[in-house]
Amino acid sequence: MQFDAQLIETLRGARHVAVLTGAGVSAESKIPTFRDAMTGLWARYRPEELATPQAFAANPKLVWDWYQWRRGLVEAAAPNEGQKALARLADLVPRLTLITQNVDSLHQRAGSPEVVELHGNISRTKCAREGRIVASWPDTDQVPPPCPHCGAHLRPDVVWFGESLPPEALRQAADAARRCDVFFSIGTSALVQPAASLIYETMRRGGMTVELNPGETPQSDEVTHSLRGPSGVILPALLHAAWPEA
Repeated sequence: MQFDAQLIETLRGARHVAVLTGAGVSAESKIPTFRDAMTGLWARYRPEELATPQAFAANPKLVWDWYQWRRGLVEAAAPNEGQKALARLADLVPRLTLITQNVDSLHQRAGSPEVVELHGNISRTKCAREGRIVASWPDTDQVPPPCPHCGAHLRPDVVWFGESLPPEALRQAADAARRCDVFFSIGTSALVQPAASLIYETMRRGGMTVELNPGETPQSDEVTHSLRGPSGVILPALLHAAWPEA
């Protein structure tokens, strides 16, 4: 696989690389995208009907059960070659900031040391009232289970429609986009805000921007380099091209 010489040279010399990953990366591990997950018993629902604070308030058991089903899909998945390549990249550059819109922990399971989670993490549970993370709770027949601290419902620690992104995660992501030498957008539609705007922070500074996606996005004509194909194929090849000795 051939890559542009400028891309290889800049990547090898980069002091700080930022990477944004989206649902396409997890899809390579057979995790359905958010809307593709509406199958079987859940096919009659739209995600917008289940992933909102209003839906949880109206029918907390329904929403909890759906997320328990999705958690099962995540637990059965394994990191793919693209996620493993990003973990290796962290060892090859002085600094890597990995930003993800995914909630499945596959980057961490692949070995990435620090992951900025813009949309939360489906494996974590928090109190719906106080927002504190809850690691365990007494066995109960209640669904959702009650918070052991205040008795309110527990909920998955993910960002629902109509909710703001975690401020600290967004700050870290924006700071990385402003400071990095190279920004990768991998497996994203480039439509979900504010994540889709991060790449423009790098563009404004004149940094290199790289899109890696099977198909085109609204940003394809604006980035420095556009690579077509699955991340599990392209990323290992790119790392080998840039660091053949590694």
